[in-house]
Amino acid sequence: MTIDPLRDLSFAIAYRMLGTVSEAEDVVQEALLRLHSAEGVENREAFLTTVTTRLAIDVLRSARVRRETYTGAWLPEPLVEDEAIRRVEDEETISLAFLVLLERLTPDERAVLVLRDSFDYSFAEIGEVLGKSEQNCRQILSRARRRIGEERPRFDADPEQRRTLAARFLAAAREGDIEGLVAVLAPGAVLVGDGGGKARALPKPLVGAEGIARAFVAFARIAAEWEVTVEPVLVNGQPGFRMRAPDGRLINVISIDVADGAVQRIHSMLNPDKLGHLGPLSDVGLRPSVR
Repeated sequence: MTIDPLRDLSFAIAYRMLGTVSEAEDVVQEALLRLHSAEGVENREAFLTTVTTRLAIDVLRSARVRRETYTGAWLPEPLVEDEAIRRVEDEETISLAFLVLLERLTPDERAVLVLRDSFDYSFAEIGEVLGKSEQNCRQILSRARRRIGEERPRFDADPEQRRTLAARFLAAAREGDIEGLVAVLAPGAVLVGDGGGKARALPKPLVGAEGIARAFVAFARIAAEWEVTVEPVLVNGQPGFRMRAPDGRLINVISIDVADGAVQRIHSMLNPDKLGHLGPLSDVGLRPSVR
């Protein structure tokens, strides 16, 4: 696979800004076209960063109403395995939990936070990108961090410990071991499912270890009956699972966030519109679209 650092930088910015692979790819394509057609560009990286960020801001503004009227919980489109590592790097600022949190911010706030916290751009550089003063960018960042507050997700530092806990979670679910599941879940753990009105998903987030444990035991029982294959994978830099139908087609993707030695959040993506970039999809679990 050919690695294009500028393309990957553009995608890394656009994906964090938008939380969608399809829209990020469109932004990257347009930004690269503008770069290739521009004359006299001395700093190609700076030019591409500016164009990518401004295009992503435009997309966010146009998508606001669409996201506000989304059916059920909204989750970002997941990145799985090598795609996540190569294109946006394995780190906390691409976790599904963090990208969901960014939805609280205005487009400008999101841009400043992403460029500062994920890419360590100076306030002078961010000001050039957004056409604002350094002081204004500092104020925007401060406001963005206040809006996120203390809810910014934390993760256990050791990737191996996270994977081990995820494996224990999956094993307990398969064995129908509710006590074992409760033991690895934080008391206030949260399960969020995104079906987008097109797949069977929880109508609202499920909170609490006991309820989540019972739900996953039921899910595992159904998966076994349907001969579904569950594969451990890396999802947005965090441990997770990919579920496939007997014919190999993808059903859903699950991400697990581990902190303080326990599973804190579980995100299950079932909306087929958000999984198409990962390969052929199964119709298992789908239901008629909401009209």
